[in-house]
Amino acid sequence: MEGKDLLEGKKILVVDDEPDILETLEDLLSMADVVKAQSFESAKAFLEGSKFDLAILDIMGVNGYELLSICNRKNIAAVMLTSHALTPENIMKSFKMGAASFIPKDRISDIPVFLNDVLDAKAQGKHVWSQWTARLGEAYWEKKFGHKWKDKEQKFWSDFHHKAK
Repeated sequence: MEGKDLLEGKKILVVDDEPDILETLEDLLSMADVVKAQSFESAKAFLEGSKFDLAILDIMGVNGYELLSICNRKNIAAVMLTSHALTPENIMKSFKMGAASFIPKDRISDIPVFLNDVLDAKAQGKHVWSQWTARLGEAYWEKKFGHKWKDKEQKFWSDFHHKAK
């Protein structure tokens, strides 16, 4: 995605139990209309009472997977953002549950790029995870989990790469 910022004017719900993360996301996404929620309850109320183009959901502390289910029902593309739940199992769970992406908090400064990738993929009829592997690269995940991190779930990762083309 070069040129136009697809986030311009989008309404984005950001949910995290850490106030500094919410402030950082609001600053990084200044081109969009950002609504912040610091708890599951407030996020659920926002989701039930407003329309959003995207949601950024922390996994831990705010019951991110239950919020993901609500986003899916409301057809809101939701991105999982995490630090403490950064595991291969949570990547797989996020993908299987319909998250639009999975972003480690140590890459939070790249969140506009990841969100633009999701919107661009949707606009082009591609899988929303199509740019995810290229953006983070195998070296990133190998550094986090070791070079055999995919061996335990080879079928899943084979299917993942086929679907996310």
